Amino acid sequence: MLKVNNLSTHHHKLPLKALNASFEAGRIYTVLGRTGAGKTELLRSLIGLDAISGGHIELDGADLARTPIRSRQMAMVYQQFINYPHLNVLKNVTFPLLRMKLETAEAETRARTALRLVGLSDFEERMPSELSGGQQQRVALARAIVKQSRILLMDEPLANLDYKLREQLREEFPRLLENNADGIIIYATTEPGEAMQLGDQLVIMHEGRIIAQGDPADLFQNPPNIDAARVISEPPISICDARVEGGRLFMSGGFEVVDSSLELPSDGKVFVGIRPVSLAPGGTIRARVTLAEFSGSDTIVHLALPFGEAVMLVEGIQNYEPDDCFGVSLDTKSLLVFSQQGQNITVRRS
Repeated sequence: MLKVNNLSTHHHKLPLKALNASFEAGRIYTVLGRTGAGKTELLRSLIGLDAISGGHIELDGADLARTPIRSRQMAMVYQQFINYPHLNVLKNVTFPLLRMKLETAEAETRARTALRLVGLSDFEERMPSELSGGQQQRVALARAIVKQSRILLMDEPLANLDYKLREQLREEFPRLLENNADGIIIYATTEPGEAMQLGDQLVIMHEGRIIAQGDPADLFQNPPNIDAARVISEPPISICDARVEGGRLFMSGGFEVVDSSLELPSDGKVFVGIRPVSLAPGGTIRARVTLAEFSGSDTIVHLALPFGEAVMLVEGIQNYEPDDCFGVSLDTKSLLVFSQQGQNITVRRS
């Protein structure tokens, strides 16, 4: 078990602020957050590259602050790959094993297994200068994997790879723990889809803090607060001003949300979260397009509505132009209600 208790740092413009989290053996954890949320700082603090200014890091009860970096049983893969330019691919991957005093034959066998995992079996004799950027990243990934460290830290390691290869490697990651029951993978990413697909557990970071941790599907369905809802949603969730009056829910412009399954709080100001899939073309709510963009096979449409701005996700490539006007419908069953303090207070009758 790896634990961080009230972990704080002061080295960056956005330091870590009293982080608390637990990482159990045999699991993959994805740390999700926007750029600057503190993901890299957390990983660097765990491995010992950045000193902590407060709190504790423990591995099986032992204080890691007292453990030298080389003895922490950790390996780290960065988004910006680092390879030895004077060594070929095979020697790049065997290098850490030879420093661990493994026999050359065993080191090369393990290295070839790691290279096969990342799709570089035919590149053993190539020099780094003869590889593409994506191939060099895979060499760095193989060099970290081959060490079979207790804890593997990964800082957006697939960001520079093409889509097909990213999908392939994501499927392979769980196999890294098959023969390592005590292993832990902590994978940092800015992409909600990747975080949801890859991790057994999801850790959401925002402005140097951990704001949620739990099952990815549960956190997506019931984010504990507005910040978590925004980070985990792609395309972004829309947050609109609203108020409760006399047991009825009104959004800006007097638009009433009618949903008998929704249990409303006492009268006062609230916020309503609208998921992109909750809006659909065709309906009585007047909408004006402010921006339309394509994302794979879908169209993301930014709308000006009577109660504020919101994002709609439409399947397929649709030709919407700015200032196009039409009617949309709102599926209230997936709305989220947040308190004035930003906490999720959504309650639905069974």
